[in-house]
Amino acid sequence: MASIGIVGGGIAGLTAALALAERGHEVTLIHTGIKKTNSYLAQAGIALPLLEGDSIKAHVIDTLRGGKYLNDEEVVWNVVSKASEAYDFLLSLGMEFETNETEGGHSFPRVFTIKNETGKHLTKILYLHAKERGVSFIKGVGEELAIKHGKAYGVFVNGEFLKFDATVVASGGFTGLFKYTAGSPMNLGTLIGDAVLKGAFARDLEFVQFHPTGFMGKEGVKLISEAVRGAGAKLVTEDGERFVNELSTRDIVARAIYLKMQEGKRVFLDATGIGDFKKKFPQIYAFLRKEGIDPSRDLIQVSPIAHYTIGGIAVDLWYRSSIKNLYAIGEAASNGFHGANRLASNSLLECIVSGLEVARTIARDKPRVREVKDPPYHGYETGDVESLRRILWEHAGIVRNAKSLREGLKKLEGVEADPRLKLLAKGVLECALAREESRGAHYREDFPLMRKEFERPSFFDGKCML
Repeated sequence: MASIGIVGGGIAGLTAALALAERGHEVTLIHTGIKKTNSYLAQAGIALPLLEGDSIKAHVIDTLRGGKYLNDEEVVWNVVSKASEAYDFLLSLGMEFETNETEGGHSFPRVFTIKNETGKHLTKILYLHAKERGVSFIKGVGEELAIKHGKAYGVFVNGEFLKFDATVVASGGFTGLFKYTAGSPMNLGTLIGDAVLKGAFARDLEFVQFHPTGFMGKEGVKLISEAVRGAGAKLVTEDGERFVNELSTRDIVARAIYLKMQEGKRVFLDATGIGDFKKKFPQIYAFLRKEGIDPSRDLIQVSPIAHYTIGGIAVDLWYRSSIKNLYAIGEAASNGFHGANRLASNSLLECIVSGLEVARTIARDKPRVREVKDPPYHGYETGDVESLRRILWEHAGIVRNAKSLREGLKKLEGVEADPRLKLLAKGVLECALAREESRGAHYREDFPLMRKEFERPSFFDGKCML
C-alpha cells in the first residue's frame, strides 16, 4: 500500500487520514495540534439535506444561489449528493447531533449542530478514531512541499524531508493573512503559496468571506455564530435602527454592517429575545460573560472580520492538483463548490466529503514515488507578516476599488516577507483588480453590479488569469 502524508489536523485532514487508514495505507498526519485548527473553532454545524421536506436539489439550488452562480455545478451536485454518506460516516464514529437550525441563505433548517460547538466535538472524535486506526501523528509544522519536476515527493517538517507516495494539503485557508480574523493566526496559507510557487494553480483567490458578526474583546477577536441570528437575534445601530435582513447571505450582511460603520455608527447584535442563550450557545455565552456582557440583557457590539477563504489550490472533481501526487482538500482546496460566496455550514460538509473522496481517488491513482535526490528546500523566514495583514485588510477588504487595490500591490512590493505569502497576497489583490464586477464575497464599489462576462473562475500561477 502507498505511504500518504497529510498536512493539517482539521476535519478534512482527519477524515482523509481515517478513510485512508481503513483502506490499509500507511498514513502520517502532520499537525500543530487539533485545538489550533479552524475546524475545532467551528461553532454552528454541518449542512445536510436529510430531513423530511428537504432535498438534495433544494440544497444545490441554495448553494448555487449563494455562490452567485460562479459555482461549478457538477462539483456542487457531487458534494451535496454525498451528504448522506457523510452523515452515515459520522454516525459510525458515534456522533450524535442535538438539533438542526436555519442559517443565512438556506431555505430549510438543515444545519445539524451540537451545542453550537460542532467543530470541537467532531474534531475530537475523528482524532480518537484516527489514532485507533493506526494513523501516525507528527507534531510539527509542514513547512514546505517537496516538489521536483512537477511531481510531489513529500513534505519538509522542521527542516527534515519526509518522503510520501502521495501528499495531501489539508492545512486550511489564509484568513490569518488579514488583520482581523477569529480563526487560527497560523492559517497563513503558506502551503497554498508554496504549491503555486512550485507550479500549481490557485483558483478564485479574490473571494474572501467576511463574517458579519465578529466580536473585538479584551481577550482577542471572537466569532458570534450565524446560528445566533438564526435563533432570532437582530442587528441594530446604536440608535436602535434595524437595517438588514439578518438571514441574508454573509456578504450582504457584512457589507451592510460595514457601511453603517463607515457612517460612524456602532452596530450591535440584540440577542435579548433568545431564551436559554447559555444552554443554546455555551461557548459564546462563556466568552461574553468574561467580557462583562450578559446577552440576556446587554447588546453585543459586532463588526465584520475575515472568516473564510473560498480560493485555494485549484483541484479537480477528485481533489487532484496540477502537480502529480499532490492533492488538496477542505479550505486549502478550490474546485468551484462555493462559487463566489460560501453558504453557511457548507464548509464542514466539504471537509467530510473531500476527505472521503480523496481517499477513493488515491486508491484509484495508486501513486508511487521513487527515491529522489535533493528535493529543493528553501527554509524561508516568515518575515513581516503584519504588513501583509494590514495591506490585505485595508486594500482587499469588504469594499474594494481599483485605486485601493493598485495601492495595495505597490505597497506589497516593499514588504520583506516569505515570498510564498507575498505571492498569495499578490494573487488576492491582482484577481480582485481583474474582476471588474461585484459578485458574492467580492465587492467593487467602482463596479457595483454582477457582469455576465465575469461569470467564470479566476486562476493564478503568479499572474491572474480571468
